[in-house]
Amino acid sequence: MALLEISDLTKRYGGFVALDKAALSVAQGEFHGLIGPNGSGKSTFLKCIAGAHLPSGGSIFFAGQNIANAPVRTRIKAGMSIKFQMTSIIPDLTVYDHMLLACQSREPLGALVASRSRKAHHDRIAATLRDFCLMDRCDHRAGQLSHGEQQWLEIAMAMALDPKLLLLDEPTAGMSIEERRLTGDLLRPLRGSCAIVIVEHDLDFIRNLVDRMTVLEQGQIIAAGTVDEIQNNQKVQDVYLKRH
Repeated sequence: MALLEISDLTKRYGGFVALDKAALSVAQGEFHGLIGPNGSGKSTFLKCIAGAHLPSGGSIFFAGQNIANAPVRTRIKAGMSIKFQMTSIIPDLTVYDHMLLACQSREPLGALVASRSRKAHHDRIAATLRDFCLMDRCDHRAGQLSHGEQQWLEIAMAMALDPKLLLLDEPTAGMSIEERRLTGDLLRPLRGSCAIVIVEHDLDFIRNLVDRMTVLEQGQIIAAGTVDEIQNNQKVQDVYLKRH
């Protein structure tokens, strides 16, 4: 059984159909790219998976349960984590405390008030910050980080929840060429730890990272397959690749 299995997913905004019976299948540990031209429905698709938007129809099975209309907290508890395109860091909070908040987000209020869990989370926080090249910045305010480092911090925060599935919405947006390369280097070691669904415009970045791709055009899936299959798909070339 796939970790994530989506069928006939539809999202309407009044008379506008943003997603039209879209489907997606992601195996355990798979890195899956979701691509398409601007306005094709990629971000809407991702937000429906994450629970930020509820679909108008269809099913989303994650880890064996249909979560299509489940609240965000249910999805997180089941093992889903997301990093949206825009950063939402707190500029005056340290890098370490961002990670601590992420680790504590699923704990009962009593444990947080008593601050009983800070020591328990330290080793995991330190290891995750090292994985994302941020350990030497742990005492810095997040607002002092570069744009790329802020993006890495948010991915690290998402990984602090030890997810089965990580959703990434254009994680390299606004990054330099070197930062994009480093982002790929930071994500590759996650293979085997969790599955990833990643929305991206940078095809050079994503084709060297993912196992399979799904292509959206005007809210519909027009192709799905390996990177080579997608790159050689004439319909994809006609509606997407030739625009970039």
